[in-house]
Amino acid sequence: MQVKGKVCVVTGGASGIGEAVARAYAASGARGVVVADLKTSRERLAAVAGDIDGLAVTADVGLEEDVKALVAAAEAKYGPVDVFFSNAGLSRKGQETASDADWDVSWRVHVMSHVFAARALVPGMLSRGSGYLLNTASAAGLLASLNSMPYGVTKAAAIALAEHLAIQYGDRGIRVSVLCPQSVQTGMTTPGPSAARVDGVMQPEEVARIVLEAMEEERFLILSHPTVDEYVKRKASGRDRWLSGMRRLRDKIYGGSRTG
Repeated sequence: MQVKGKVCVVTGGASGIGEAVARAYAASGARGVVVADLKTSRERLAAVAGDIDGLAVTADVGLEEDVKALVAAAEAKYGPVDVFFSNAGLSRKGQETASDADWDVSWRVHVMSHVFAARALVPGMLSRGSGYLLNTASAAGLLASLNSMPYGVTKAAAIALAEHLAIQYGDRGIRVSVLCPQSVQTGMTTPGPSAARVDGVMQPEEVARIVLEAMEEERFLILSHPTVDEYVKRKASGRDRWLSGMRRLRDKIYGGSRTG
């Protein structure tokens, strides 16, 4: 799909990958770009929308009523939504002992936000015979997140959800892609050791370029770092060997086994 002339919505649009993709959509001739983020990012969100002559909407994508209101605001301003980039994310450290609150917010933002968007958009897209659902997961969802079990588990669920959407609607005019980046320089990039940075840290603008190219090809899996494809193949070819290798990587990066 070409985004020229399309109505595009981007969540997590005040910074990072979301901001970069929103700017790329506008530069590519989108008819309207709606950027959404939390109320705490209101000023930055308004600045992004102003720069691209778009619409800023504050929303907590972990709440279905906010996602419905976001879609309604986009349609009231520009008409039916053609592209919905469900990109908002967060990071909560820890393993199974992470708090229930951290598990819950990770689930709602990384999984249910995509469900809420699909509920709001799929009926209209089916009636028009076209639409694009683009969800952000992570390379951690394909592999693992060594320092955050809530993050890795919910990102894996996000990939499974995108697969289900593609199976259900891919032959009915709705295109589905899932973005699985490794480390990208965003507000979620923190100092200290990180397995995600072993293959380098990419800039959001480069990821945006990759996203638009993949959308033109209507490619399901979008990788920022090509090496991830090789890691996934190793995992599939020998799961036990891969698990042993991940334990060695854990020890190398974090200095031994971690329980928190």
